[in-house]
Amino acid sequence: YVDWIAPYDASIAHIGGSAAALTEVRNGSYRDIDQFFNAPYYWRATDRAAPHNVYTSFDKLDTLRTAKGKTSSTFESSPRKDELTPAKITAAREKGTVAANSLSLDISSGQFHVEYAYQVDTNTYKRSQGGVEHLDREDGLIAPKVVVAIKVPMSIEMEDGYREQITTTGSGQAYVFQDGTVIEGRWKRDGEKSRLILTDADGKEIALNRGQTWITAVPDNKGVTWQ
Repeated sequence: YVDWIAPYDASIAHIGGSAAALTEVRNGSYRDIDQFFNAPYYWRATDRAAPHNVYTSFDKLDTLRTAKGKTSSTFESSPRKDELTPAKITAAREKGTVAANSLSLDISSGQFHVEYAYQVDTNTYKRSQGGVEHLDREDGLIAPKVVVAIKVPMSIEMEDGYREQITTTGSGQAYVFQDGTVIEGRWKRDGEKSRLILTDADGKEIALNRGQTWITAVPDNKGVTWQ
């Protein structure tokens, strides 16, 4: 997560981490707001079992960032666009745009297998995990406007325990799902401070629909399928 967030000059709220991640986030290059050192700005819920019951809020984090004098960020955003209307989506499909009404992301075991179902009425993708709808307890069904899958090298290595190692720089296959269609292209990140760039088959950067975007790093030996 530290690698992915590096280009955005963001404050990093977390509760501990692996030895390698903690070494990186505490090297002076990041806005580290670890719960271990800022406990008053976090709390533990009593209706969920520890250790996965730590919460915070935007109000608390804004107060903490203000106290530390970190109230703005400088970064380059990805290009965005207006989403297509239902009529334009139909026209695009009639002209040969590749439709994608259901997506399948083979991440690891069946328990974590991800599927998305396109909802034409809202132009969103209803997310399922392990064969059931993926629900946020407070906000209900998770249904982003854009789904992105990138194929990356992954391995399991021993650090302070077995840790998943994900290659976050370089380039590879990318799939962008929006407006009920799929664009097959490439992703690239030149370095740790470079943002993720998604390009189409012609090398042009892909503009994403405004709204929530979910990006999944899929092991390069696993599949991304749709129909």
